[in-house]
Amino acid sequence: MKNTKLKFLVMLLAGLMVLNQAYSQDKESILLKDYKPVSIFKIPVTNIQKAKYPIIDMHAHDYAKTPEEADVWVKKMDSLGIQKTIILTGRTGQAFDAIVTKYSKHPERFDIWCGFDYSGFDQPGWTEKAVAELERCKKAGAKGVGEISDKGQGITRSKDDPANGMHIDDPRMKPLLEKCADLGLPINIHVADPIWAYLPIDNKNDGLMSAFNWRIDMGKPGMYNHGQLIQTLERAVRENPRTTFIACHLANCDFDLSILGNLLDKYPNLHTDISARFYQTATIPRHTREFYQQYSNRILYGTDMSTEMNMYRWTLRVLESADEHFYFRYTYHWPMYGLNLDSDLLKKMYHENAQKILELLK
Repeated sequence: MKNTKLKFLVMLLAGLMVLNQAYSQDKESILLKDYKPVSIFKIPVTNIQKAKYPIIDMHAHDYAKTPEEADVWVKKMDSLGIQKTIILTGRTGQAFDAIVTKYSKHPERFDIWCGFDYSGFDQPGWTEKAVAELERCKKAGAKGVGEISDKGQGITRSKDDPANGMHIDDPRMKPLLEKCADLGLPINIHVADPIWAYLPIDNKNDGLMSAFNWRIDMGKPGMYNHGQLIQTLERAVRENPRTTFIACHLANCDFDLSILGNLLDKYPNLHTDISARFYQTATIPRHTREFYQQYSNRILYGTDMSTEMNMYRWTLRVLESADEHFYFRYTYHWPMYGLNLDSDLLKKMYHENAQKILELLK
């Protein structure tokens, strides 16, 4: 009997040791990329189903695959209180024309923006051809130009296209920028990426879990760093005062909004949108709210994150509520805090500032 009890105790102890070892190994093997925290705080939650005021979403893309999907998108917009969506295609030629046709059933709900034609940019006569295509795109329905992107190696029209080595302040771009002013076409420009993408991938990088997937390889030949890219934006804006520029994603200066504030102070032809940077700036709510209030006439609402209803409603929660410490799947590892913006500021960001820019075409 005693031997049986002893064997049982030995087996039990061995089993506990195995479990403890397995537990220790499991907790030590958790990967940063799998970290998806859930708030432990039992605090008020605001469920905002519809925007407080009508919205013009100044930053979306060609998400609808068919005209029928565009119809569904419009129904979502109706439910959410979104009056109009700006679709940044970056496209020219037949590709642009096809997108215009796809959304043609809803001319009051979607504005389609084109790109610049970079084909043959390093050949004689490119500028004249590119300007002619820009004029053609306007006649075909373009209401603006963008998104033009430069993360360090030069301009691209989308993430799927190779950079061409030209930056927005390249002398070859100036005739196009001036023509946009002549045609009343605003330009949406994406310079740089969040600062953590340019920092070393180490244990001091505050955006490490994001930077691992979105890091910029500063070792590539000719790669501009974050500060150099902001300088290209400033030179283009300064040298083309008649042209309206929208530096999207808060010019990727969410880590230091004073950089963007300095540009807005100096250049009345520069505006900015907050698309896809809700998750960054909602981590510093008081500072962000003060910045929005100071530059209330220059900031635009934008999303840049699909057509999901929850995505839109999450942005409304960030802007309109005073909720604390909440997460959303677009937020990576940072907890969010509602900005609780006042009515006057919401009206400007949601609609009034965008309307002034869109009236350039008239």
